[in-house]
Amino acid sequence: MPVIHVLDHEQTSRNVGIAMDERAAGVFLINHDFEADRFLPIIRSVRSAYPSVWLGVNFLAVTGKKAFPMLAGLEKDGCVVDGYWADDARIDEQSSADDQPEATEILAIKKKCGWRGLYFGGTAFKKQRIVDQQYFQTAASVAAGWMDVVTTSGAATGQEAGVEKAKIFREGVGESALALASGITAENVGRYANHLDAILVATGINVAGDFYNIDQSRLCRLIKKTDSAN
Repeated sequence: MPVIHVLDHEQTSRNVGIAMDERAAGVFLINHDFEADRFLPIIRSVRSAYPSVWLGVNFLAVTGKKAFPMLAGLEKDGCVVDGYWADDARIDEQSSADDQPEATEILAIKKKCGWRGLYFGGTAFKKQRIVDQQYFQTAASVAAGWMDVVTTSGAATGQEAGVEKAKIFREGVGESALALASGITAENVGRYANHLDAILVATGINVAGDFYNIDQSRLCRLIKKTDSAN
């Protein structure tokens, strides 16, 4: 699923169109450059332009506590968002699976507000609190009980997580869904595909040196490689 760093409706809509032309499973939109108040109208306009696309969003630096009520509000107004990706799902890998106060609060808010989409929760995720590798499997196992899709990454934007991390997380989540959100390209996806259920990708498919626009040929190659790896 391509991740589109949103600037305005025209740029976002054009990139969603490229993703759909290449049969991507869906898209994620992220407000990397401005606050949610400016982002919400663009989400609405993109949903109106693409009523059938699987549409996910990431409100940058916001947990589900604030995001889920906004998503429920959009849904109430007829703008259905299918997935929400949080960079930090607030999992404490050094506490038991049922002793997760922040994750408990987030999930309670999701249930209370009634938003019905899939929750992709960042766990041992880039630019968040560092999690030591010895806790990766535990973190993944605990996270699986608090979200729909456990989502991890490499150490920074565009950096590979490493196949070993993907394997450890797969062991941790078991039959639950697992996504990876950095460092995947057409050249390396074959090493990761069998461990993952979803790939969120921006740097690996963007125009070289361009943070905001998809290179259609790169996306095409990645999807073909992903299809053949499966």
